[in-house]
Amino acid sequence: MIIIPARLNSSRFENKILVDIMGLPMVIKTAKQVSTLDTVVIATDSQEVIDLAKEHGFDAVMTSSEHQSGTDRINEAVNKLNLDENEVIVNVQADEPFIETQVVEAVINRVKDVIENNEDIMITSCYKKISSELADDPNHVKVVLDELENAIYFSRAKVPYHRDHYDNSSYYGHLGIYGFTKKSLNAFCELNPSKLEAVEKLEQLRAIDNGNKIAMVQVESKSFGIDTQEDLNNALKIFNK
Repeated sequence: MIIIPARLNSSRFENKILVDIMGLPMVIKTAKQVSTLDTVVIATDSQEVIDLAKEHGFDAVMTSSEHQSGTDRINEAVNKLNLDENEVIVNVQADEPFIETQVVEAVINRVKDVIENNEDIMITSCYKKISSELADDPNHVKVVLDELENAIYFSRAKVPYHRDHYDNSSYYGHLGIYGFTKKSLNAFCELNPSKLEAVEKLEQLRAIDNGNKIAMVQVESKSFGIDTQEDLNNALKIFNK
């Protein structure tokens, strides 16, 4: 199941999930973008979004307005839906209206592998290679991997630091698509926020801080989250062709 957390308020871009994206509200455009892969449910704190979802044929779940993260919001939704503990849950952000289906599918398939092989993995996510210039941007989160493609660390800083300044230095950009089982999602949300999470403002560090593993899948993607009006303008120039 794909669950889209859809909080109406946004500090940097007011009501951004309702802005028009090629004739559809952003949250609906995102839902339609991934609807061929699995059942899509929108988890929200807004009756307006509930009504909008129904109008476009999507199920929606009302959740608390007190949640501090989208992960907590989808956790409430999956518990209300009474899903099996091995149900594959994928968190796709409402501000990803141009996310490629193959990116989400790669995460779904990796979670299925985790279940089939009984791997000790709490979260599955994805990354792509990015340029050194893009790695300079703190808004683009970087991930450092071990030899098994599990995440060692996530940071807004430019990591790893290449002391010898290789010309072919490679950096990995994190894409905010998260895969769980219902059981592992519940377990993550039972953890207390961690110190590193508070420093970087990256909630996935909570899992690593508590000794849990995050499996990463390499993908190719041109998509990016829409956080500002400038992001929206850039995205429409790229994708509205």
